[in-house]
Amino acid sequence: MTRTVVVTGSTSGIGLAIATAFAAKGENVVINGFGSADEIGTIKSGLEAAGGKVIHHPADMTKPDEIADLIATAASTFGGVDVLVNNAGIQHVEKIEDFPVDKWDQIIAINLSSSFHTMRAAIPLMKEKKHGRIINIASAHALVASPFKSAYVAAKHGVLGLTKTAALEVAEFGITVNAICPGYVLTPLVARQIPDTAKARGMTEEQVKSEVLLKAQPTREFVKAEEIAALSLYLASDDARQVTGTHVSIDGGWTAA
Repeated sequence: MTRTVVVTGSTSGIGLAIATAFAAKGENVVINGFGSADEIGTIKSGLEAAGGKVIHHPADMTKPDEIADLIATAASTFGGVDVLVNNAGIQHVEKIEDFPVDKWDQIIAINLSSSFHTMRAAIPLMKEKKHGRIINIASAHALVASPFKSAYVAAKHGVLGLTKTAALEVAEFGITVNAICPGYVLTPLVARQIPDTAKARGMTEEQVKSEVLLKAQPTREFVKAEEIAALSLYLASDDARQVTGTHVSIDGGWTAA
């Protein structure tokens, strides 16, 4: 049976890799994110060429009403929501005392609260079918902290708590809720924070890559977005039906120490 998969923040980076993996399995995919009409059209064409039926919804992840409409549109178009992947996220790097309040609010809204709003809308649909998969893309920063990332670390820790709570609530409805905790992936999000981190730490950008980012990962390699996508496919599968309420780290050994 063809499933319907909603992936937030999926017009680039990890989210696009996840959307591509599900499309290649022939699933219906609802992508979400910003981009020009031409850019979105190109992404949709690529996903459809991979094998799936695709629609794009432009919901702003800071706006609960638009998030609710994202889930409602997925359901009205394809008949439900079978897999929800909460991937949308942003970053800002700054000392706590200088951290802009509007940036704090925006990061908490997009990186944490949006997952609550999508789940709030999607869980009733999954309960009706007595089946569903929810995958929250957290971070190694859901488990450990780094300086100058107070909002991001707080939000990702919150995602783990939300994941566990939701898993307990839906455990008897055939729905699983899990979090993936990636280490550093060289996505546009990470690439954009390198200059800011360099400024905050008084380093060159190359030093940030080698001495800050990859220093955290014993393998000294970036995680690939496609590897996170493969893990998402597993967590969405029947083989993972008893995996729920937990996190899976894919961080090159970062959190082993």
